[in-house]
Amino acid sequence: MLKKAEERRKLRPATAMVHGGTMRSGFGETSEALFLTQGFVYDSAEAAEARFKGEEPGFIYSRYGNPTTRMFEERMMALEGAEDARATASGMAAVAAAMQCQVTAGDHVVAARALFGSCRYVVETVLGRCGVACTLIDGRDLDAWRDAVRPETKVFFLESPTNPTLEVIDIAAVAEIAHAAGARLVVDNVFATPMQQRPLELGADVVVYSATKHIDGQGRCLGGIVLSSKDWIDENLHDYFRHTGPSLSPFNAWTLLKGLETLPIRVAHQTRSAARIADILAERQEVAKVIYPGRADHPDAAVIARQMSGGSTLLAFEVKGGKPAAFAFSNALEIILISNNLGDAKSLITHPATTTHKNLAPEARAELGISDGLLRLSVGLEDVEDLIEDIEEALAAAR
Repeated sequence: MLKKAEERRKLRPATAMVHGGTMRSGFGETSEALFLTQGFVYDSAEAAEARFKGEEPGFIYSRYGNPTTRMFEERMMALEGAEDARATASGMAAVAAAMQCQVTAGDHVVAARALFGSCRYVVETVLGRCGVACTLIDGRDLDAWRDAVRPETKVFFLESPTNPTLEVIDIAAVAEIAHAAGARLVVDNVFATPMQQRPLELGADVVVYSATKHIDGQGRCLGGIVLSSKDWIDENLHDYFRHTGPSLSPFNAWTLLKGLETLPIRVAHQTRSAARIADILAERQEVAKVIYPGRADHPDAAVIARQMSGGSTLLAFEVKGGKPAAFAFSNALEIILISNNLGDAKSLITHPATTTHKNLAPEARAELGISDGLLRLSVGLEDVEDLIEDIEEALAAAR
């Protein structure tokens, strides 16, 4: 029988990421146990009936819930300040589940247009095929949110900071507009991480993560999570989750639990390094512009000061010379790796126009500020001096 560790007081984030949600078996293991099982055994037919009726607590089937997966969910709940959560097989499974579970044909969604390509596909194409209309707007324009509302509007959706241009949207203000319209706000908080921004505390109804990114943080596995109130999950996500099967594997849940133990340390280090690199890039003649949430020249600096407790592990910058210069810079890097991933222990460079956002029309990319010279840098755990030297040498090569 599993026994959950008693929490005598509210734990601060760094402590919660080591101890939160821990359940121990009778063996008293130090590290969280990994339960690689599909199903569970009952003491009697009566006990099985009671568990299926919800009259007796316990696990039924790992597609519905698993002890290791539940530990990951509860640890994320402690960090995010959420009442309940469901872990998913990937970040996009989390986004799709959070959106699909609460809309039906004839409903309407309003979304910020600055979205990761797959997120945009979900709100425009997947929901569209189900008869759900979508309006894309400039997320930083509060009047645009108000003007887009229809009687049938059910959900607002946004990323903040956005991928890849790191726009920051006023979550509290958008939440107020959504609630006045009778809609719910879903926020993708991947770029900020729960260490830098808490959307639920700002008024959002649902927050989603690709746990593949900072939460694992070491390039090992896929995962996602949806967090919200218990009422919202019971009314919207619970049955959708059980019957469509986007559940996270127990092994990946265990890996993500190990990632959470070091999340505060990793994010703090990566953020300090990213801020230093952003300041250096801003002084280089080869760079047309730098976008970093920790800098005073960020267009959304006032919003950032209100809703974020730090900058970001990511920055974007535009090299002069367009795609040829961006490619020359990327190819000259020796430490920083070319990849479309982010939030990793290793620093990663991405050319969004030809990778993550390549399916957008050139006009749509231009509207979002994704030029052919734009690069997204996810800063890792390397010594920042080594990263700076690598960047400076690559800039010289791209000149």
